[in-house]
Amino acid sequence: MDILLLRFDAPLMSFGGVMVDQHGPTDRFPGLSLLTGLLGNALGWRHGDAEALTQLQGRIEFAARWDQTPEPLLDYHTVDLGQAKMIGYADPAKKAEHGGWTTRGAPEHRAGGDSAKYGTHIRYRHYWANGVMTVTLTLTGEGPPTVADLALALRAPARPLFLGRKTCLPSTPLLLGTTAAPDVLTALRQVKRAQRPGTRHTPDPMEACWPAHLEAQGASREITLYDRRDWHNQIHAGQRRRREGRIEEALLCP
Repeated sequence: MDILLLRFDAPLMSFGGVMVDQHGPTDRFPGLSLLTGLLGNALGWRHGDAEALTQLQGRIEFAARWDQTPEPLLDYHTVDLGQAKMIGYADPAKKAEHGGWTTRGAPEHRAGGDSAKYGTHIRYRHYWANGVMTVTLTLTGEGPPTVADLALALRAPARPLFLGRKTCLPSTPLLLGTTAAPDVLTALRQVKRAQRPGTRHTPDPMEACWPAHLEAQGASREITLYDRRDWHNQIHAGQRRRREGRIEEALLCP
C-alpha cells in the first residue's frame, strides 16, 4: 500500500485530549480527528465540509513514534471577558450589545451570570516541547482523496498548517515523502530516526503507537481512546483501540 511519511518537528505540539474544567490536556500521540483536520486544512477544506471530513477520518490508518522525546510544558493564561473589546461597544441610542469580537463581525454572546459573561477566566493549556515525531499514514478504501492527493496538498497546502493548536507551527516541512509497505507499522520501522544537529545519537527504543489490529511489539499494551470527531455536530464522539509500546531503531532508510 502507498504510505505518507510525515515528520512533526516543532517547538510546541499539542494533540488534544479529554478536557476537564479549565485544563486542556495533550495526548501522547496525535488522534484521528487531529490528522483529519490537518489534512483537510492542507486540502483547503473547511469545518462545514462535514461529509468529506467524516469520510476521510474513517479511512485514515496511521502509526507514530517519538524520535526525540519531548518535554511537557504548561501554559497558564487568563482571559478578562470584562474588557470593552470583549463585551462590545455601547450605542447610546440602543441597548448595548455584549459579546466577544468574532471574525464574522458580530458579537458572540455568553449565557449565565455576570461572572461567567464578564469575569476573568483562568485557562491551562498543555503542550509537548522540543520533540520530533515520525508519522506513517495511509488511506483505506477507494476514492478521492488518494495518498498522492494528500502528498501534493502537503507540499503546497491551501492554508498554513499547525500541529494541534494554532500556536504550534512546524519548523520544517511535514512531508518526508511516500513509500510502499504492507502496513503503517512496517513503514514506520523503515524510516531512519530523526537526529537534531548537536544532539547525541541514542539507540534506545522509541515510544510508538500503531493500529490495534497489527502485531504486538514487546511490552506493548492495547488501550481505548476517544479521538473520533462528529464533524456534522462539531463534537467528539466514538472510540477506537490502538496499541502503544516501543519499537527499535530502523536499519533501512526509504
